[in-house]
Formats: sequence, C-alpha cells, structure tokens
Amino acid sequence: MSVPDVAAIEAPGVPVRSNPLHLAEDTLSVIAFSLMTVLPVFAMTTRLLRLPDFPGNAVIVQQLTLWIGMLGGALAARSERLLGISSMELLPDSWRPPVKVFTGMVLAAVCVSLTWASIVFIQSEREAGSYLLPGVPKWTVLAIMPVGFGLISLRAVWHAGGWTGRAIAAVGLFLPYLLGFTIPPGMPWVLTAAMTILLAATVLGLPIFAVFGGLALLLFWDASTPAASVPVEMYRLVASPLLPSIPLFTLAGYFMVQGGATRRLLRVFTALFSWIPGGLAIATVAICTIFTFAGSGLTILSLGGLLVPMLVKTRYPEKFSIGLLTSSGSLGLLFPTSVPAILYCVYSQTPINKLFIGAIIPELVMVGSVAAVGIYMGIKHNAVREPFSAREAGAAIWHAKWELLLPAIMITGIFGGFGTLTEAAALTAFAAFIVEAFIYGDLSLRRDFRTVFVECATIVGGILLILGVALGFTNYLIDAEVPSRLIDWVRAHVESKYLFLLLLNAALLVVGALMDIFAAILVVVPLLKPLAAAYGIDPVQMGVIFIANLELGYLHPPVGINLFLAAYRFKKPMGTVIWATLPFLFILMGTVLLITYVPWMTTGPLQWLGK
Repeated sequence: MSVPDVAAIEAPGVPVRSNPLHLAEDTLSVIAFSLMTVLPVFAMTTRLLRLPDFPGNAVIVQQLTLWIGMLGGALAARSERLLGISSMELLPDSWRPPVKVFTGMVLAAVCVSLTWASIVFIQSEREAGSYLLPGVPKWTVLAIMPVGFGLISLRAVWHAGGWTGRAIAAVGLFLPYLLGFTIPPGMPWVLTAAMTILLAATVLGLPIFAVFGGLALLLFWDASTPAASVPVEMYRLVASPLLPSIPLFTLAGYFMVQGGATRRLLRVFTALFSWIPGGLAIATVAICTIFTFAGSGLTILSLGGLLVPMLVKTRYPEKFSIGLLTSSGSLGLLFPTSVPAILYCVYSQTPINKLFIGAIIPELVMVGSVAAVGIYMGIKHNAVREPFSAREAGAAIWHAKWELLLPAIMITGIFGGFGTLTEAAALTAFAAFIVEAFIYGDLSLRRDFRTVFVECATIVGGILLILGVALGFTNYLIDAEVPSRLIDWVRAHVESKYLFLLLLNAALLVVGALMDIFAAILVVVPLLKPLAAAYGIDPVQMGVIFIANLELGYLHPPVGINLFLAAYRFKKPMGTVIWATLPFLFILMGTVLLITYVPWMTTGPLQWLGK
C-alpha cells in the first residue's frame, strides 16, 4: 500500500503554505469536524438533563460524515496520500515519471466518471424534492460529492509531472465520454481492455478507492445500469448511524498523540513493568496496542523514534526492536473502539458489544504472545531492568490520570448504555481535546488545532472514500448473485467445516496482504457471512477470525502497510524490516489458528455474560 506523508504525521504542527482553495478546504474540514464532535455531546447532555435537543442533530452528524469523507479525499489527493495497493518507491527511478502519468490518467478518468455519476444522483434528488431537514433540500448536502471527486480528478492531472505529463494525464478527463456516450454497453472487448488497463494501474499504485470505483463503473456500464448507482451506494453507507464513530475515534487518537499522551502513558507502563525481564518490551506492546485505535501508521510513526532507541539502549537487538514495534502497531484491532471492528459490525450487522466481548480472550492471547517474545529476548540478552519504585509508579499514574480515564469513557460509552456509539466517540474526542489543550496544555490552539483536524480529515477521508466506492462494487456482486454462487461451489467441493476454516484463513491472509482492511470488510464480508452461516460458524467468532486475519495483513510481505511505514520511519531497506517482522508474523499466525479452531475462546465470554 502507498505510504502516508511521514513528515506530515510526525510533525503535524508545521503548517504548509496555503492558497485560497487550500484555506477553504482546511476551514471547512475544521468546521465539519468541530460540529461533528460537539453535536453528539450536546445531544447526550440534553438527554441526561431532560432538555430539548437540537432539531435534526443525528441527521446533521451523518451528513457531516459525507462532507469529511469528500473533503478529506480532496486533501489526501492534494498531498498525494491516497492509499494505493503498491508504492511508487518499489519502482526503479526511471519508471516513476511515466508510471505517474499513467496512473494519473486512469485516476482522472475514474474520478471524472464519479463526478458525472454524482451530478446525475443530485439531479434525481432535486427532481424528487427530497428534504433532509425543513428548509434543507437533500441535493444541497450531496453537492459536496461532485466537488470532491472533481478536485481529485484535477489534482491527479496536476501531480502527473511536468506540463507534458499533465497534458497526457488530462486525456483521462475525456476518456469516460467514450463509454458514456459513444461506445454502447455489452461489448466484451471494450470491457476486457478497460479492465486490463485498470489492473495494470492497480499494480502500479492506483489509489484503492479508484480501483473499486473503476470496477463498479465498468461493471455497471456493461450491465446497462446507471452509473449513479455508485454514489447512491456511497450515500447509503453514510446513512449508517454508527459510521460517524470512525472519524471521531480517530480524531481522539490524534488529539492524544499530538498532545503528548504517548510520553505520559509510556512512563506509566515503564514504571509498572521495567523491573521484570522484558519489561520495556511489554510496555512497548501495551502502549502500541492502546493507540492502535488511532491507526497503526500513527502508532509506528509517532512512537517509533522514541521506543526503538530506548529498546536498543537497554540491550535489545535493533532488528528485534524494529520487528517488535512494527508488529505491535496493529495489535489492538480487536479491542473496543477499534475502527475496523466497528465497521465490521456496521456492515455485517453483528452487535458491537458482542463482538468486543467475544474478542477479549483472542486479543489477550495475541498481545500476550508478542509480549512473551519480548520477555524471552529480555532474558536472553540480559536487558537492563530498573528496580520497581512505588513512588515513580504512583507519580506516573497521577500525572497521566486524565488520559488513563479516556479508555474508561470509551468503554463506558460502548457498554454502559448511556448513549449511542457515535455519542461515545464524540465524547471521547471532546474529552481528549479538553485534556490535551487545557489540562496539560500540550495541544496549542494556535499552532496545532487546525493542523490536527486537517491531518485527521486527510487520513479519514481516504478511508471513507474507499468504503463508499467499495460498497458500490459490492452491490454489483450481490446483484450478480456472486455470494449465492460462491456458497454453492464451496459446499460442493468442501465438506469439512475445519477444512473450510483452514482455507478461509489462507484466503484472508492473501486478502489482508493485498487489500486495505476497510475495503476488504466491504467487499469480502458479503461473500463470507452466508458461507460462515452455511457451515454453522458463530457470527461473532467469524468476526474475530476475520479481523485477526486481516491484522496479519499489516505485516505480510510484499505490501503490508506496517512494513512500508517502518522502513520509512527507521530508514531501513524493506528486506531488513521484513526479516525483522517475520518471526512475529509466524507467531501471530499460530494464535490465529488457535482462535479459529478453539471457538470457546470467542463464545465462552459471551456465554458467561449471557449474551
């Protein structure tokens, strides 16, 4: 997958030079995110005090999710940080300019098509006279869709290189005209040629959202289905009441990282564990697991420069230290507030409280296995240990007390029944902002406020774009009855439930290595959910197996995103990072097999709690 802008994540307080368009994008992102955070907190407060809520509060928050997705996508295109399956860095230097022109042309073609499809969707809503709120026509909110896709298409051309490259890439702006108005659908050679071009661009680094968007548009065109089906499905995803929690939990993580929570919490874990063999390795695993909800990339990039030198200084080998941090960067995907887990629950209609309860033991086993390696290496290399100091532990806990309370807010919000998941996420983000900006004072309103919002919107926007267009592709698969055909084929060839589970693990490992986890959820879950039901697999266990397997995809060569991030962060060749991470990958594979073939690990806690 393509690598985010490391400098922007490591030093988000450094502003970039803005022109009026950039300033407008940034300002709208800050306003949208601010309203999205404040409105659910206001709703929760008024409900507890039995006061009237703001009319249309929940509807406004859902629509703001769409705006953040489109604005964030435009921001990601502005800084060339749209997620792709492969990275330009893997190519020889001489290949990069023509490849950039080619992928820019394909990206422009897909985005212009999505722009046109969005306009058609808006026109239909305008003619229907739909209203979201009194006096607010639905089409006015949807207008952000063609604006966002249009900006991405223009930036795809602009980033293609010099004026010659831009001129060639600009051809992509006109290619959709051929399929839309000149070439009739149902011509196999046209579909084959277009699919071949799209596949080549995918391998060379085309953003993931454009891959799924292009596939959906081509398949709908071939089936004589209106292209507006893609933005319609994208908007349908936004209507989910749980989706706004994804950007809000991510924002909370950004506030905590930028506000220095990592340093204070690392002091806590170091004070608690540094006296036992492998104590610093345990502390590393613990803090990385906690901050995974903010994104594995943010964890590696923000903590890598601090933790790896500390591990090396205390006699851990550098190779092991890099492998430990890279592997720990995605360990918390099954803990509460995990964004992929929330999305899985939204899309598979699995109760979120059941998934997180069922994931407790599997997640602890995965975390414990990595920590055990740290203990072994600590003993083997006689790593430096510090005597336990109750005074230091107490001081560290007291200093970080407000940040230690934030996970309690998250978990109470999810399981306590005091509000919706979106309200819990908004309260967490709001509390993180208050703690970091006003209690600790490490988050500067003048220096950091705008930049943190914009940086978070950039990351979240890229994810939401993938989710939206992937849903359009998934809708085509369902219309084409692909899930039912797949069930018939698998049941005819695989009789054993245990053989099916083994093949499932292998397939998900490949999916996780080649596909972004969010896209994988939207594309693969509709295929696997009925299959799992056909073999009598518990839905919660299926969710745990699915997410645990895709967790491995972050570490799996050749395109695991954590491998790229670690290579950038530590300035090491990819081969070095892969070899450093490989032992942890095999260990985690073993834990995934254990989770798969011992269903009690997932279903046991549910039975104890009567869920």
